Amino acid sequence: MDKKTNSLLFKIGAIFFVFTVITLLISGITTYINQMKIYKRQCEDNIRKLGTYLETMILNESQGFRIYQDYFLSHYQEIEMPINFTEYETAKYEFEKMFAKAYPGKTFGVDVQLSELPEEIQHAYLIYIQEYWVLTFEGARDSFGLPYAYYLIPNEKNYHVIYMIDGERTSPADHVNSQYENAIHRDVKSDDSLLYLGDEYYNDPEIYNIEWEAWFTGNDPTGYQVWDNSWGHTYAYYTPLIIDGVKMGLIGTEIEVSAVNHEILRNALRQILGIGIILVFCILGMLWVINKLYISKLSRLQASVRMYSLEKDSGIAASIEKESTGKDEISSLGNQIAAMILELENYMRSLVETTNELSATKQEATAMSELAQRDALTGIRNKTAYDNEIRRLEWSLAEGNKEFGIVMIDLNFLKRINDTYGHEQGNIAIKKLCNVVCTVFEHSPVFRIGGDEFVVILENRDLRNSDDLLREFNEALDKLANDESLEPWERISAAVGAAYFNPAEDDNVSCVFKRADKEMYRRKKEMKAL
Repeated sequence: MDKKTNSLLFKIGAIFFVFTVITLLISGITTYINQMKIYKRQCEDNIRKLGTYLETMILNESQGFRIYQDYFLSHYQEIEMPINFTEYETAKYEFEKMFAKAYPGKTFGVDVQLSELPEEIQHAYLIYIQEYWVLTFEGARDSFGLPYAYYLIPNEKNYHVIYMIDGERTSPADHVNSQYENAIHRDVKSDDSLLYLGDEYYNDPEIYNIEWEAWFTGNDPTGYQVWDNSWGHTYAYYTPLIIDGVKMGLIGTEIEVSAVNHEILRNALRQILGIGIILVFCILGMLWVINKLYISKLSRLQASVRMYSLEKDSGIAASIEKESTGKDEISSLGNQIAAMILELENYMRSLVETTNELSATKQEATAMSELAQRDALTGIRNKTAYDNEIRRLEWSLAEGNKEFGIVMIDLNFLKRINDTYGHEQGNIAIKKLCNVVCTVFEHSPVFRIGGDEFVVILENRDLRNSDDLLREFNEALDKLANDESLEPWERISAAVGAAYFNPAEDDNVSCVFKRADKEMYRRKKEMKAL
């Protein structure tokens, strides 16, 4: 079995097999992708049509919808309405009955306006009209075969949106347990039988850019908002609702782009099968010809090379030359192998020597590079390493990572220590401060960039916990300063300044460093340590 799998014919067959598989995959995937593009365009057309359809329905009742929206925004937190309604006629009848009893012979909207009604009747109206529009949106959504259709009201002052007509019915309990970080929570009674009204979220304009484009321009957006979360992989489209020149809200419609058209998949599989059968017969014929004309000749050459590999006898070169008759490429290869065998031993010895020399040189270069980036006194990274780290941060900024901070630390009274106790004690103070910095900021890179200056780069967990770490650092210095058992030069103090990257005011890492340095000097001035 091993001999068969190692044979050239087997390997050529394997290559043809891989080629066949790749060809089939490319053909099938290309067909599938093209059909899915058509399918996707159809779905995108559906969400646009659904948005236009719902917009038309609302505009047909524009004045009533404006009254409904204004009242909803003012009172939705007061309304308790059931979640499991399937029709709105009951709620409509209840409202009309209450109105007729309170205003016999009057007509709602003509003789009596919503704002003139008692609160109880107003609430009944909102429940009726809310059920009507929720069912209207759900019915339209189902008719178009889409998963979500909703109506939201943006607030461009704080980038909040309120879902007036939600795409999915949720209870107050569902909202309380919501895991969405951008959800705006409010105190509600946890009741699974009620419909939660006015779901509110903070929608970051950098993330929800298509949504806010539609709102600010008042026009259909240029693209789709792509979502890939626990609700599924969807494309969202937003149709601005404008009534009498006033922007009212956005009609949102979504499609599940991951939905598979099974007929398209079956067509792609049938195409793969047909092409595969043709390719298999062609490959079998090609393998027979290759084996007949070339493989047998290569097998004899292979046997001679194997003998050389076992015996390391350069006399085999003459045998290979004798077998390599003819003008084809295999004969030429045999002659080249014979010539190569004669030089191989010397070449291999030379190659081993060169490899050993290169390995030793590489190890030496690595060691020197590491040494060049280490501070001789403290053993931590030095100014050269800091400059390299700054270049890394600049690259990271260019790629969109804008979360980091810089802590500047300066040892106080180093000159006084050197003048009073000597430079050796000054070095002890520097190393004492270095130990405190490295202990507190153990998960962040620490650099000594000057005689008494240290810099810490904050990212990830240390960035999130920077306030706690700075407090811990100051507490550690206070403990040393008050420890009477230590020598005077060991009771160190230091000024600390921290700054964090702010896209609104920082163009590069240097801006953050300058603010941290300025904050450190301000602190040093407060400590009267200048």
